[in-house]
Amino acid sequence: MALVPVSELLFKAEKEGYAVGAFNANNMEIVQAIIEAAKLENSPVIMQASQGAITYAGLEFITGMVKIAAEACKVPVALHLDHGTDFGQVVRCIRSGFSSVMYDGSKLPLEENIAMTRKVLEIARPIGVSVEAELGKIGGTEDDIHVSEKEAMYTDPEEARYFVAQTGIESLAIAIGTAHGQYKGKPELDFERLAKIKSLVGIPIVLHGSSGVPDEAVKKAIALGVCKVNIDTNIREAFVYTMRKVIQEKPDEIDPRKILGPAREAMTNVVRNKMRVFGSSGQA
Repeated sequence: MALVPVSELLFKAEKEGYAVGAFNANNMEIVQAIIEAAKLENSPVIMQASQGAITYAGLEFITGMVKIAAEACKVPVALHLDHGTDFGQVVRCIRSGFSSVMYDGSKLPLEENIAMTRKVLEIARPIGVSVEAELGKIGGTEDDIHVSEKEAMYTDPEEARYFVAQTGIESLAIAIGTAHGQYKGKPELDFERLAKIKSLVGIPIVLHGSSGVPDEAVKKAIALGVCKVNIDTNIREAFVYTMRKVIQEKPDEIDPRKILGPAREAMTNVVRNKMRVFGSSGQA
């Protein structure tokens, strides 16, 4: 089926009490693993590409692979730009066929973030492309975006209320204690802050940096209003660790398919498990 906007998936998830997984896709094997998991779990799915992934694989390749995957299955699939910090990049993704974009102005002053988010909405909304924004800084590193522990700050609930009122944004990524990349310790999420923000903004909340968050904490966050959960690191881990294992066990193997195939299967299993945790299995 054709790509659908993320907002369409999230409003249904919000109504029925589950979250949709957003999984970062960097190459063909990852795209195949994600779509296979979605088909097996009969789950809606969001495939997202960061600016780094687009630089690596090429915008046309990313768009083409995901469109082909979506057209070959019956589950709803969205293609989303993750952490778009450049307005020009956002425009290029929309023109390429992305059904959803994130404008990340979290490092900007509040009023500038609002102004830029409105600018993105002005071009995206008339053509049915959904938009996610971010308020507050999520720690860690993702591609070329780095936020140190010192810089990381939680989203202020009143600022979130004001931001949503001024922009009319469709979903909001907030900082409540998660981080991009591999965690050094157990993350402690500020559930009280999450509940307060949700009560004030009334739109689907997005949880970034979720790979290292325990399943029970993710489920609690979903119960409090999170409708989109971003996963990248766990997929990378499954991919790389499985490849290493195959190469160590078969050092003379030179067929890439026999190395990448098991890695793809491992990623599919990770994505399937996440969909069950998020409650999206059987919701397509």
